[in-house]
Amino acid sequence: MTVINLPEPEQLAARILRGERAAVASGLNLLDNKRAAARDRSARLLASLSAEQALPKGHLIGVTGPPGAGKSSLVAAMIREWRLAGTTVGVLAVDPSSRPEMGGGALLGDRIRIKNSSHDEGLFIRSLANRNQLGGVATEVWPMSWLMLACFDIVLIETVGVGQTEIDIAEIGDTICYVAQPASGDTIQYLKSGIIEIPDIFAVNKCDLGAPARKTAAEISRSAPRQDRREAWDYPVCLVSATMNTGIKAFHEHFARHRQFLANTGLLGKLRSRHQSAWVIRLLKEEFGTFGLELAGGRELIGQRLSENGVNQFAEYEQLRKHILSRFMSVNPPSSPTKRS
Repeated sequence: MTVINLPEPEQLAARILRGERAAVASGLNLLDNKRAAARDRSARLLASLSAEQALPKGHLIGVTGPPGAGKSSLVAAMIREWRLAGTTVGVLAVDPSSRPEMGGGALLGDRIRIKNSSHDEGLFIRSLANRNQLGGVATEVWPMSWLMLACFDIVLIETVGVGQTEIDIAEIGDTICYVAQPASGDTIQYLKSGIIEIPDIFAVNKCDLGAPARKTAAEISRSAPRQDRREAWDYPVCLVSATMNTGIKAFHEHFARHRQFLANTGLLGKLRSRHQSAWVIRLLKEEFGTFGLELAGGRELIGQRLSENGVNQFAEYEQLRKHILSRFMSVNPPSSPTKRS
């Protein structure tokens, strides 16, 4: 049967690696397509990109924080700095979905808030609904971010800012930035929650407010360090103002410094491999439950398979998924119709 309107993955991968914006858009649309034929081609596309691109390429950055903290304004200021330096940037702006009974759509407003007025070939922005995922990140963000890493120097994910459940970004990004808003009443709640354990860099936006901003920065600096904090990294807390362009350059330099820290310590490849494995197991569990994971050998065996195929865990995910589906059919074969007496 002929597949209609689906691109050839290997040809599309070659165009993405050349930096063609239209190919990037086409690839992201393919990854967002849930039809069986599209899933197979998505796996081939990601396999082709993984075979060509070195694991440590690019920098994957996540930006999170409570609503109203000014994440989009700060992201726009960061993008200006990167583009002035000639660095290409891809953005995945994850917006909140409406309730299913209201249609399940998304506001998708970050494209409007971030995008420059002039057309810029070095900047690509894709808005994506979070599909009501409690962790603040849609499952499609994982493969989409890796596709964009094949084409852009920086891939930045801005999450929806839904609250204390917004932790999935920690299992995607190389560097995570938390944006706090002074005098909002949210900071103490975040200090008490698990979210404070996620970021590598902190930004207190709207520092032009003065004393409240300095107080928030001090509260973050005094917060209890997370269990896995790396002694060689200082977890900077930056006072910035996106609207006044205050402290942006110094804040911006911490991202390159953290990327270099990960590379120098040999942590970058390990971090990305661990993140990919976590997402494969998460997606399999969401679709098939704990029983499905057991049909594939359990978490430990799945993790071993993924580590052995670290170059292309996307293809391994599809193989595991097909294996679980076949096991489901063997455990629960379709019943034949009974004859009436």
